[in-house]
Amino acid sequence: MPAPLRLRPEIAALPPYRQGRPAPADGFKLSSNENPFEPLPSVVDALTSATDVNRYPDATALALRERLAAKFGVTADEVLVGSGSVSLLQQFVLAAAGHGDEVVYSWRSFEAYPGLVVVAGATSVPVPNRADGGHDLAAIEAAISERTRIVIVCSPNNPTGVPVKAAEFAAFMDRVPSDLIVLLDEAYAEFVTDAGAVDGSTLLGRWPNLVVLRTFSKAYGLAGLRVGYAIGSTRALDAARSTAIPLSVTAQASAAAIASLEPAAEAELLARVSALAERRDRLRTALRAQGWDVPVAQGNFVWVPAVDRVEELAGILFDAGLVTRAFPGDGLRISIGEEESVDRLIEALGKLVDA
Repeated sequence: MPAPLRLRPEIAALPPYRQGRPAPADGFKLSSNENPFEPLPSVVDALTSATDVNRYPDATALALRERLAAKFGVTADEVLVGSGSVSLLQQFVLAAAGHGDEVVYSWRSFEAYPGLVVVAGATSVPVPNRADGGHDLAAIEAAISERTRIVIVCSPNNPTGVPVKAAEFAAFMDRVPSDLIVLLDEAYAEFVTDAGAVDGSTLLGRWPNLVVLRTFSKAYGLAGLRVGYAIGSTRALDAARSTAIPLSVTAQASAAAIASLEPAAEAELLARVSALAERRDRLRTALRAQGWDVPVAQGNFVWVPAVDRVEELAGILFDAGLVTRAFPGDGLRISIGEEESVDRLIEALGKLVDA
């Protein structure tokens, strides 16, 4: 029998990322917060035109950074492009936190956070969500210590959907140490319809230690191409650049993202976002009317708390052709998908309430 491999024990014990289950032939995959709309023709054209796959891509994704810089009123050096926002999160954690250091975040939140911290060799300091599923920024502030190197704020929070309020976040940033990196994870920013929610794009340059993270995976429907971006001070971004895997953003991903930012394409994509937000609000209203305690939903998903019955409910919904994301001991996250899935969800969850 071969000898066991010499691995870091915390890595050996770390569960791998679990992707959402595929949907049955006549069902709907509502487990991965994907955009159900097919790519725009102009984006497909950009992809098919980027055929020089025998060449390495631009390591800095300069053309895309310049387009994003113009959109947000910053310089290209204040934009960092990575292979999805989760890749950028890892780059910042690796740049700032190591053995003996701490990373503070709300919990439950994005499931990748604990693993990213473990890989860096640092220690997680999870702060419980409020009863409504939102961030308790006062408790997060109280958890900051001399060992803290990064604070992650997820708005709207994945998987609960609750956003952080703008005024509350500004007060929080004014109080935290100015040398502490704060990552504002806004993967679902485009779906937010709450005028009082924080909007990282309005805060750029206000605090040098603030980094805003966004992605093309959700609103822009490019999840399969893996491209996200960070905006912040050059000093903060340069640190993350040094930990990046070189050439991880493909030329095809950059081309598709640039095509998505063209005015006509972006307008059409954001119209799709509005349609998904309307489906989200309609689903939440119906589920609350049935008696489900669904919190405020500002992403492209809704959260159904079901502490003791999560896996049972997920299994019943799967049998109804609805693949959801189960978080045992907490609840179900249900992505907003095709229009036809909404009525099926309302009917299936209504039967569960009756039962």
